[in-house]
Parts: sequence; structure tokens; C-alpha cells
Amino acid sequence: MFSYCATPETLEGLRWLSCYLTTGKHFAFYASFGTVLLLLAVTAPLSLAFGFAAASGSRARFAPLRWIAKSYMAIVRGVPDIAFFLFFVIALDQGIEWLRHQVICPDWGRPIRQGDDFIVCAAAKMPLNTAPESVHQVYGFALAVLTFAIVFGAFAGNVLAGAMRSVPHGQIETAEAYGMTPRQSFWRILVPQMWIYALPGLSNLWMVLIKATPLLFLLGVEDVVYWARELGGTKTARFTDYPHGDWRIWYFAGLLVFYLAFTRLSEIVLARVTRRLSHGQATTGGEAQRKAAGRARIQA
Repeated sequence: MFSYCATPETLEGLRWLSCYLTTGKHFAFYASFGTVLLLLAVTAPLSLAFGFAAASGSRARFAPLRWIAKSYMAIVRGVPDIAFFLFFVIALDQGIEWLRHQVICPDWGRPIRQGDDFIVCAAAKMPLNTAPESVHQVYGFALAVLTFAIVFGAFAGNVLAGAMRSVPHGQIETAEAYGMTPRQSFWRILVPQMWIYALPGLSNLWMVLIKATPLLFLLGVEDVVYWARELGGTKTARFTDYPHGDWRIWYFAGLLVFYLAFTRLSEIVLARVTRRLSHGQATTGGEAQRKAAGRARIQA
């Protein structure tokens, strides 16, 4: 990064530290914070979509659809997250390769399952062995996003289903009395009002999702935990330019500050969203706003 960094063995003090913190591996560490934020930005709406589909399906009049939605929420919520993450990614990856194998290599004469090994033709590998490293990283990240979305979508579905049940049923009956179809009352009455009841549960789920991002490390994605362990650990032959002792405590302390700051920012944003959604609603928050507005008018 700096001209004097060409000979790190001759440096001391702040110069040594400035060169150490601007190596290529440290820039990869800094970029990994963006990986975490990107995961949250993509996974949160996708999880909400899975959850909304599951919650809506749990209310369906078509029994098989209702059973599928309820089974999805019950099964995924009942499996430990770490077990699901370790199993599902392997199963999904092998499932994709198996499908590609059936299409691309129909004349394959050997069994795919050979003891504990899962072997498909080279053209069916996903991604291909000849693909650049960036493709492998994007593929691994996409699997991670889908896994996160399925897991947290089940929890979001349970929250949204409870929120739908919390909307006063009299409003649905009134809508139907005015001639609305069940579909119209669902989208125009139930869905707009359920969010205020769902927000406390979704807020907690968002906090849990933030805390779960280090699971990327278990899925082979080079996230902040991976680089904190690699850069903070005692240097080996792989890191000969800037040897140092075990500094993992400092790297993980930095991660602690990052997660606490991001959690605090999330609390501020969610509090504002709650106040906005509570306006005019027949909830504790909405009632408090009405009383505050009434007192303000009296004082004026």
C-alpha cells in the first residue's frame, strides 16, 4: 500500500502497523464485512417471502397446501440450526449435481454412490472445476443465502401466522358484509393490518439473523469470522512478512464492536418503523400516540 512497505522486516511501530493493516488479506477481511451486510440485505426479504408464503398457506382452504405449509414451519423450526445448515447445503449441492448428471451424462456407466463418495461426471460438477474462483464463491454464497432464507422463513412464517390471527376477525366479517371476496379482504384488510402485530416478532428474528451470520464460516464462505481467525492467529509459513503472536482476541473484539453497533442501529430503525405502523392502529402503541396527540392539542 505504501512505498516503505516493500521491506516489512525493517519496519517498526506505526509504520509496521500501517503496512500490516493494508495487506491484501486485510482488505479481504474488510470486504468480508460487506459480505455479511449483503447476506442480511438479500436474506431478510427472501426469508420474509418464504414466511409470508408459509403463513398464507397455513390459512389455505386447500388441505394439502395447508399441511405442507404447517409441516414446513414445524419441521424447520424443530431442527437445530447448525444441523440444518450442515446437512441442507450438502444435500442441495448434491441434488443439483445429480440432476445435472442425469441430463448431461445419461450414458454414465458407474454408480454415483460409491461407498461414502458422491461421484458425478466432470461436466455435471457445480460449479465446474475449471470455473474461476469468483464463480465458486458466488455459488457458495447463493447456497448460504437459500439456506438462511429457508431456516428463518419458517420462523417468520410462524410470526406472520400469529399476526394474521391477531387482526380482529370482526373487520374481516365487515369487509365480507360489504361484498368483498375472501381474496379482497385478505389483501386489503388483513395483510395491511397484520404488520403491526408481526413487527415485535420480526424484530427479534432480525436480531437473531444478525447473530447467525457467523454460520457463514461453517458453510465455507470467507466471512468476518474466517478472516479474524486467520489473521489473528499466530502466523505460519503462509504469513511470513508480518509475523506476530496470537492476536485473535483483538480481531474478535473488533467483531464484537461491529455486531453491537449494528444491533443498536437496527433497534433505532425498528423503533421508528414501529411508531410509524402504530399510527391509527387499535394497539397499545397506537393508543399511546392518540393520547399524546390529545394532550398536545389541549396544551396548545
